[in-house]
Amino acid sequence: MSRILHQRILLLVISFSASLQSTKVLSEWKKCGDPECEKAMSRVQATTDYLGPDCRYLNFKTGEEIMVYSKLSRENENLWTGSKGKDFGYFPRDAVKVEEVFIGEEVEVLTKETDFLCLHEDKYVFE
Repeated sequence: MSRILHQRILLLVISFSASLQSTKVLSEWKKCGDPECEKAMSRVQATTDYLGPDCRYLNFKTGEEIMVYSKLSRENENLWTGSKGKDFGYFPRDAVKVEEVFIGEEVEVLTKETDFLCLHEDKYVFE
């Protein structure tokens, strides 16, 4: 009985730490094409396959096109956000090459807590 209880506690701790990681703020700041981050900044093409670590990330295959809407800045400049079809999420900037730039001047804005939540079928998933 004690062994089963220890296993359940261990599973609970693992589950809780995974939840914290998937809602972790990745950066306090981001750069966008407009203050609301609604305009596409650029169109990029994947140079490698990418499978993100959790549901906040955009998965793609080499050659797929992605529309970029924001770029994390200051403490984490390697991650950009974009969409591919109806999928949206973070991806490393070194996994893509810029094909076309739509916005010449970027605006730096504070991130929001909702920037780091998982999106599933037009609703937020709170971990």
